[in-house]
Amino acid sequence: MISLSNSENNTPGSTAATKRLARAMMVSAGEFSLILACCNCVERQKQVLNVLTEFSSGDIHEILLSPAADTLYAAITTAIGDTQPEALMIRGLESVMELNQLIISTNIMRNQFRKEFRFPLVLWINEEILCKLVWLAPDFKDWAASTIRFDIPQNQLVEVEQQAISA
Repeated sequence: MISLSNSENNTPGSTAATKRLARAMMVSAGEFSLILACCNCVERQKQVLNVLTEFSSGDIHEILLSPAADTLYAAITTAIGDTQPEALMIRGLESVMELNQLIISTNIMRNQFRKEFRFPLVLWINEEILCKLVWLAPDFKDWAASTIRFDIPQNQLVEVEQQAISA
């Protein structure tokens, strides 16, 4: 298991969420599962991914979607080819120009995900995208057990945003 108890810059709530995410990926190793990680702060997403890859012995791949991405399935198959990583993190959904179309096509092609991918798929989403998944891809969204939330208290969110601006 991944040891995250002494990770830097983690609040108790986000450490618990990171542990839940690590556990969900570990339990799903070798089979397809959909894990929704909801975080409204892109910098926080990067921090969690860095912690997971630093403390994990597994092969965690990351895909940052292009704003021009039109289908999630095609973006994944293009990026991984014939490999089957132990886990795959998808970030960048918030930057996709035709997000509604991408979500609708994901719902239509949902069975291909289970047929072709033998690894946990972690979709990093924000609250807006979560709402769109509920409305535009309810069948695909239902495959996710529960959404893992990485909520940041408002005072910390301001600090993270200020750090991102000054970096």
